[in-house]
Formats: sequence, C-alpha cells, structure tokens
Amino acid sequence: MNANANPAWLARYAAARTIARLAGLEALKYFDTPLTVETKSDRSPVTVADRDAETVIRREIARLFPDDAILGEEYGERAGTTGFRWIIDPIDGTRSFIRNIPIWATLVSVDYLGEPIIGIAEMPCFAQSWHAMKGNGAFRDDRPIRVSDCPSLSKALTSYSSIAWFARAGKEAEFRKLLAESERSRSYSDFYGFVLVAQGSAEIMVEHGVHIWDVAGLKVIVEEAGGVYTDWDGTGSVERPDCVASNGRFHSEILQILAGR
Repeated sequence: MNANANPAWLARYAAARTIARLAGLEALKYFDTPLTVETKSDRSPVTVADRDAETVIRREIARLFPDDAILGEEYGERAGTTGFRWIIDPIDGTRSFIRNIPIWATLVSVDYLGEPIIGIAEMPCFAQSWHAMKGNGAFRDDRPIRVSDCPSLSKALTSYSSIAWFARAGKEAEFRKLLAESERSRSYSDFYGFVLVAQGSAEIMVEHGVHIWDVAGLKVIVEEAGGVYTDWDGTGSVERPDCVASNGRFHSEILQILAGR
C-alpha cells in the first residue's frame, strides 16, 4: 500500500473492498435458487438478488460516508457534497446469474471529481477479488497483477460479450476482422474479460452496450495493471456504450480495425 496516498482515498478503498464482499455474499445467497426474473425498461433482467445486494452497498456507504454521492444500476443516483461518488453494479452478469453460471461479480467503484480512482470486482462463487486504487497498482486478492507482454495482435487472445451487440452497433464486420487477426478468441463476457486482461490471461476485451457502472472500476483495475482502457475513438470515457481494454502493446491497431480502417 502506498503510504503517501491520500487518506480519504485510502479510507474509501478499504471500505469498498469490505462493502463489495458483503454485497457479493448477499447476492450469493440467491445464486442457483429459484428466482423471479423481471424485465426492466431497457429490457435487461433484474432479480431480488440485484436489489438486495445494492441495498447492502447503499446502507454501508450511507453509514460510513453519508455525504458521498451514489450512482447505482438498480436505485439510481443520490447527490453528495464531498466530490466522491460511488458507482455500483450489484450483480454484473445478471444473465449469467439467472442461468446458474458462476461468472458474475459485484462491482464497486469510486470516482473523485468525475475521475475513477478505485475499482473492485468481487467474484463470490470463486471467492476472488480484483481491486485497484489509482497510483497503487492492481491486485487479485493480495497478489499484484500485471497485463501480459504479448507483443502483437496475431498472438493475442481476444475476449468479448456477444456478437449481437456488435451487429446492433453496425460493427459486425469490424468485430469479425478483429477476431480473425487475433490468435484466438473466447467469449468471457461482462467483468471477467477485463480482469483477465488485467492479470495477463488475455490481451483484449472489447465491448458494446455497457454503462458507467459496468466499467468505471474495471478501467482503474486495467490501467493500474499497466493496460489501456478507451472507448472505440480512443478517449478514456466511461460514459459511452463502446469500450476496449488491452495490454497496450497494439491498442492503436485495435482502434483502427474497429474504425474500419
């Protein structure tokens, strides 16, 4: 831990790790049990597990940092006065969750004055946690992680969510070209592709259809592991539905392919 880090950041980093663990365990109570699945206005699924896990997160933030802002997938935004905002996705991978697939996570992130500074991805089914704070490095549990040194796209493993998202974005041809130029591809969707890039197990995670709560913390984890996170135009925005994370060695080449060049 960086002894010179901002104490306010450190306090929230430590709290975020604990809060994500508590919320993940709350969601885990419902995993692989009969659930009623509702459909939200954006056609995404939601269950009592999502709502209860977010309630745990909000309760703990309100207790520890009552003046911080909160933005959550299930219960919207609460204003704050400190410059800190917690961005939360109680279950990233709800579609996997409701199909009893264990690759889902509780995501908790914090930004300060609009800049993401803390990211936590808690994976309850495997009892693993990926976490990072800006300037402090990235970790899986207590082990430092680093992106791979794979030097070229032709040797890269590319991960993605679903080809349907790229078709809807009018980028199916570009997406298929990216896969064709990679050595191999695997559909490690949702948070998992990003943390695989961060720990050096994959080189590329490309997505479309994400929201800020899906990626704000993952951006911190990838970047603190030495990788690069951008939207498809090369900016660092976490507000857009398109994004790509990589080990950074050939990021510009990926962007050129996605741009159709």
